[in-house]
Amino acid sequence: MKIMGIDYGDSRVGIALSDILKISSHGYKTLPNKVYSKLLDSIVDIANENDVGEIVIGMPKNMNGTLGIRAEVTKIFANDLQKKLPSMVISFHDERLTTVEASSFLNATNTRGKNRKNIIDTVSAEIILQSYLDSKVNKSKGEF
Repeated sequence: MKIMGIDYGDSRVGIALSDILKISSHGYKTLPNKVYSKLLDSIVDIANENDVGEIVIGMPKNMNGTLGIRAEVTKIFANDLQKKLPSMVISFHDERLTTVEASSFLNATNTRGKNRKNIIDTVSAEIILQSYLDSKVNKSKGEF
């Protein structure tokens, strides 16, 4: 089964999926966050259609590691998603600086304008998921 990565935002939600071996992440799509119930249903559909067995959601921590208002909103989102997918494993992964990293990547690839706005959340989700996958590999090797 695959792992889904989510970068949850007020306007848009980036989605990424792992490969079947859970080694690498790939950007999947960006969903609009206009109608909350529709967003949740879309995520459930993507999970079901892509054989997802686990979801990791980026946790927006402050630079000092504390949790703020965005983190609370993200926890509510995760709780609502868990209600829609009661048997799904849902966890969080630190997303500090992923938007900065995604912006740097898009700058390097000269992605501008509307394309940039449409893809930055997907790239952020891909970075969150890849970081999560890498952390699991490092833990299994005994590295911390």
